[in-house]
Amino acid sequence: MPILHNGDSFPELKIPAVGSGSLVIPRDLAGSYGVVLIYRGSWCPYCNAQLAAFGRAQDRLEQLNTKVVAFSVDDEDKAEELVRKHKLGFPVGHSADADEIAAAVGSYTNTEPKYLNSTGFVLDPDGKVITAVYSSGAIGRLTADDVIGFLRYVQSNNRH
Repeated sequence: MPILHNGDSFPELKIPAVGSGSLVIPRDLAGSYGVVLIYRGSWCPYCNAQLAAFGRAQDRLEQLNTKVVAFSVDDEDKAEELVRKHKLGFPVGHSADADEIAAAVGSYTNTEPKYLNSTGFVLDPDGKVITAVYSSGAIGRLTADDVIGFLRYVQSNNRH
């Protein structure tokens, strides 16, 4: 299970999206900075807090030319309920294949029940990783405020 390092190109992932269509990452983020949030599931209180915080920070992220996407192994109904509950304005995917995602990006997985542990990536406008956070359990994840501060730093120094 290889992990992604800074400078690596983010692999193409296609995940069904709440509502309709699919998330195609990193293509859907091209030309903007991107935040990819892999969350454990709608049942996880830490994931709920993280996604709600990114939802509240969406205007500040958009001012930094940043798009957010999130996904999990949740089925569409659970993911849709989560989007409604937190009024998320960014695309959320569902029904991700845990083994396929883990093989592509190196996320840790839980065996029983099967789900992906929290994993987060910040991508540059070319789809290259500029920071990655891997969690092997319930805690340890990207926060909206940290991402905003990091992107302000990156953009003010005009570097990835």
